[in-house]
Amino acid sequence: MRTVYLGTSPFAVAVLSRLAESSHRPSLVVTRPDRPRGRGRKLSPPPAAEAARRLGIEVFQPDSVNTDEARERIASVDPEAVLISAFGALIKEPLLSAYPMYNVHPSLLPRWRGAAPIERAIEAGDRETGVSIMRPTAEMDAGPVCLQAGEPINDDDDFASLSARLEGLGGDLLVNALDRLPEFVEQPAEGVTIAEKIGPDDRRLDPSAPPEALERRVRALTPHVGAFVELAGGERLGVRRVSVGDPHEAPSPGELVARDGRLLFGAAGGALELLTVQPAGGRPMDAGAFLRGHASQLL
Repeated sequence: MRTVYLGTSPFAVAVLSRLAESSHRPSLVVTRPDRPRGRGRKLSPPPAAEAARRLGIEVFQPDSVNTDEARERIASVDPEAVLISAFGALIKEPLLSAYPMYNVHPSLLPRWRGAAPIERAIEAGDRETGVSIMRPTAEMDAGPVCLQAGEPINDDDDFASLSARLEGLGGDLLVNALDRLPEFVEQPAEGVTIAEKIGPDDRRLDPSAPPEALERRVRALTPHVGAFVELAGGERLGVRRVSVGDPHEAPSPGELVARDGRLLFGAAGGALELLTVQPAGGRPMDAGAFLRGHASQLL
């Protein structure tokens, strides 16, 4: 099948790699423009652009996929289907209705429609998530679904480990959908939840939340976004790995203390033990190493 692929992120790269091995190898990859990245803010292509070039697939990076120029470029390939995964921008009419479209969404729709389905599933304590192959519509992630497959969420899963499994599942499921062309079925009206975009407030570990919820939040945001607590003077300490501590040792909510070589953060009704942290401008380190060099910064 002749296809055009729209994708941007590392998740999109994994799906693209699977497609490139199939009979549905894209003729064109459409992705976002180059952006400044890293500490030096050097202009860099998105991951999907780099991957497509390695695979020998032509790349197109419009400012908007909805412009006349972009639609003409897609039309020049005469695709039988447009495939989408983690593209990161809305697709509007008339492009939205111009071709059969298959979107890889990493949740079991209608649960977790929106921008951060993997993070929100971990954060909510879900025991299962998955991948849905759906047709995009004007309402975000509300279109009909043709295939779904579930994936358990393990107690130690973070974003990286769960995303890696969903990437593989998503690529296989998309190829399966293109091979079989199953019927699209409207999503049920019940069970809709929204996976809001991760914002600055989501990254801060709120001491009014119980430690179990904060532990899930840390896993949900590791390693790509990162949670943090505030040190004395307002400096942020990145938090990469934690465990729920003994409630009998809990500091006051919001207090960060050293106790017997451990780093404890007070939360509602208990304690969160910080196991791996990342000082501002530094690298991740275990709590013991941090305490040896930064104990004076604790609240």
